[in-house]
Amino acid sequence: MPDGSHELQRAGADALVTLPNLITFARLCAVPLAVWLVIDHRLGSAFALFLAAGVSDAIDGWLARRLGNGNSVGALLDPVADKALLVTMYLTLAAVHEVPDWLAILVVFRDLVIVGGVVVLGLLGRPVVIRPLFVSKVNTALQIALVALTLFLSGFGSRGPTVAAGLAMLTWSVAVSTLASGAAYVWRAVQRS
Repeated sequence: MPDGSHELQRAGADALVTLPNLITFARLCAVPLAVWLVIDHRLGSAFALFLAAGVSDAIDGWLARRLGNGNSVGALLDPVADKALLVTMYLTLAAVHEVPDWLAILVVFRDLVIVGGVVVLGLLGRPVVIRPLFVSKVNTALQIALVALTLFLSGFGSRGPTVAAGLAMLTWSVAVSTLASGAAYVWRAVQRS
């Protein structure tokens, strides 16, 4: 007769290894490949991988809802995979001079302030549950658009004056929304303390 603890362990392992979690983990594992493709100046391939990551993000979320096997592991792993890809793309694109250095620093700094604030408040006994603000959702969409457009144009297109002006406008939109989003999270934390 099997031991009940083995059944519980098996149930826990089954919950960990779900199709949505495997897709999310594959997206996380794609981060080093994306970095290598950008550093190797294979930006068209990096664009295809970035696009595939976006599609996989939609698919794993849909599957988790549809199959009803979303869990806390997936809920934690999914934003980590998304943020890891986005932040590393900004750092890597800045390293190869495709996005401004100051913008990559701003994007990373905003995330460090938010994560650092959550950790500090947690250590002070004031755990924080982060719910995405509207300005943060807009910021994420703009950040994704800038990475995708930069990879696409660098990999496949040309940059005439009109495209360059549009890219500059998108760059400044990302900067403003990143500042606004970071400030909104800090303001919310200050109001709750």
